[in-house]
Amino acid sequence: MIKVAIIGATGIVGQQAIVALANHPWFQITKLAASARSAGKTYAEALREANGASRWWCPEELPANVASLPVEDAADFDPTSVDLIFSTLDASAAKELEPKWARTTPVVSTASAFRYEDDTPILIGGVNMDHAALIKVQQERRGWKGFVVPKSNCTIAGLVVSLKPILDHFGVKQVIMTSLQAMSGAGRSPGLSAMDMTENVIPYIPGEEPKVETEPQKILGTLAGDRIIHAPFGITATCTRVPVLDGHLVVVFVQTEKPCTPEEAKEVMLAFGKDFCQLGLPSSPAQLIAVTDDPFRPQPRMDRDRGNGMTVTVGRLRKDPILENGLKYVCLSHNTKLGAAKGAIQTAEYLVKYYLKWL
Repeated sequence: MIKVAIIGATGIVGQQAIVALANHPWFQITKLAASARSAGKTYAEALREANGASRWWCPEELPANVASLPVEDAADFDPTSVDLIFSTLDASAAKELEPKWARTTPVVSTASAFRYEDDTPILIGGVNMDHAALIKVQQERRGWKGFVVPKSNCTIAGLVVSLKPILDHFGVKQVIMTSLQAMSGAGRSPGLSAMDMTENVIPYIPGEEPKVETEPQKILGTLAGDRIIHAPFGITATCTRVPVLDGHLVVVFVQTEKPCTPEEAKEVMLAFGKDFCQLGLPSSPAQLIAVTDDPFRPQPRMDRDRGNGMTVTVGRLRKDPILENGLKYVCLSHNTKLGAAKGAIQTAEYLVKYYLKWL
């Protein structure tokens, strides 16, 4: 078994990572770390203190073997004590600590700290796995034995997966999108109060729109030697927070370079990612994209757990009457599974098997 650590274990994404790693056939959680205030406590005690009476965000039962593990101080964590690190820290802590760990140990991160570095790929399962070749560039430039590979912003996971087959077959000129993002994406601290969200929509998420408007071009870009040539199309975004627990819904308008009917778009979406899904990665779903013809779907409560939270659901796929070669659709992805913890684990599975070749 590959020994792994979860750092930032008391947060929502850290808890989701624990659920996703329970009984994993390749990975065994042997270390947990969080902030100094949680250090020295068992994980169950640290959760109780960090999260109040609820203690455990995830609906699944807290695994007994993890509940009793001691929590270490992330600032003093020894990366050589494990084979692989999952970092779910906030960006400022990740910027400081992840390079220290990467000197010796691979780090797969859900933080944004290294997403925009030229030598760092942002990997999304089935979309741009060839970008993993950039890891060698990162290691050589920085003198690291390990590496840092971050996940994308959770909002764009569904957007990028759904855009990739359209880009490959028809080209993309521009994208207009509006997100309706779940509350869990705000985390527990500072988070959102019940008074903020009951019977309400928050029309602005600080710092979110610049990420959504820039990250897809890197992810959907082309690897050329030691760099990524970003995809040339532009994205304009409006990001909102809605009273939904989990599941980010995105309303998408796409102008393609070549004419594309909704039927053709559906066909390429359904065919997309079959080879990746057959690689034998434990966290991969049977299909990357599901397309529904029901005009009332996708809905977060009904569709976010499709493919165990790893399948993007597309609905309301239709021709746009204003944009030349225009399509519009709605896509839904699970923000703390595909968009964060479980997506990070899937990335690690791919890297362990096909880049590190540990299996």
